[in-house]
Amino acid sequence: MHPLLTVSGLTMDFGGIRALDQVDLRILPEKIVALIGPNGAGKTTLFNCLTGMYRPTGGHMALTPPGLPERRLHGLPPYRITAAGLARTFQNIRLFPNMTVLENVMVGRHCRTTAKVFGAIFRPAATVREEQETVDRCLALLERIGLVDQANEYAQNLPYGAQRRLEIARALATSPKLLLLDEPAAGMNPQETVELENLILSIREDGLSILLIEHDMKLVMRLSDHIFVMDYGRMIAEGTPDEVRRHPAVIRAYLGEVEADA
Repeated sequence: MHPLLTVSGLTMDFGGIRALDQVDLRILPEKIVALIGPNGAGKTTLFNCLTGMYRPTGGHMALTPPGLPERRLHGLPPYRITAAGLARTFQNIRLFPNMTVLENVMVGRHCRTTAKVFGAIFRPAATVREEQETVDRCLALLERIGLVDQANEYAQNLPYGAQRRLEIARALATSPKLLLLDEPAAGMNPQETVELENLILSIREDGLSILLIEHDMKLVMRLSDHIFVMDYGRMIAEGTPDEVRRHPAVIRAYLGEVEADA
């Protein structure tokens, strides 16, 4: 099976500091892949490179959706990477607090709409139809994540866990092939974590691939098809959850007592 995402020799330097050092990564279609490691290992830097927020110093990044040609990501601005099929959430929630829940999701749909200035001013039938399709699709996403009844609430008024789910819905509105989740369970209570786990599994069932950074190792072990482990900007291990669980360096440095608890 051809990889959906291919990362080869990715390097990111900040002055004299090398944050990513020859990173290789492969993600297959319809898989949940976890990226783990201590704080400062380079995980979010990798996400920022993949999504165009940082321009890598060197290496190769490419997205190849099934049946489509390879699309190189290196050097593309974030909006073009999103349009290519890669969307993300953030470690620190980045919603539009003074916009409604529905409006936040509709923002994510912008990369799939075609109306321009002419359509906004004169509102031909095609523009009106597209706007209604956008509203309907975004309401369906809110129904899926359990927030349709709060569609007209301001995003800032939602509880923390609901804001996390809303950010995922906004990313899904872009119709991605690969969804990047940066610590989606951070700050969630046990019930919210269970709801998040079910949501992530349902997203995979829809045919999407997911790459997630997460420090909840029990959640990672339950969800992941494959795990990559980073330290000091390098990949130090990869494999299935069982393989990573048994890797001596990973157990010692990152998983602690998870093996005994699992």
